[in-house]
Amino acid sequence: MYEIEISRHFSGAHRLEGYPGDCRKLHGHNWLVTVRLTAEKLDEVGIAVDFKILKRELDDCLDCFDHAYLNELDFFADCNPTSENLARVIYRELGRRLNGDGVRVVKVSVAESPGSCASYYE
Repeated sequence: MYEIEISRHFSGAHRLEGYPGDCRKLHGHNWLVTVRLTAEKLDEVGIAVDFKILKRELDDCLDCFDHAYLNELDFFADCNPTSENLARVIYRELGRRLNGDGVRVVKVSVAESPGSCASYYE
């Protein structure tokens, strides 16, 4: 089994309704998203999953979050756009795009600041 990991950034704003501190106010982050995949085999070149394809798919997935007010997105109509909920949304969207033929998204981690991240996996 092979494990592949890529990371990308996006900038976005949010606020956490019901939070008893400053995060209840509108604020922004430069978010770091890290995606881990597994692959059962390599192709004829010796590549498990082409990084170019992974970056393109992740960038496409993150495009709707970049420079957005996350609370206004449909993904978060019933929940706060926390790192945890972002990780779940991204995990499921990338899994829909990439899972198959021995490749599987296994974990997505989202950091809103250095040294703190939340991960989601199923």
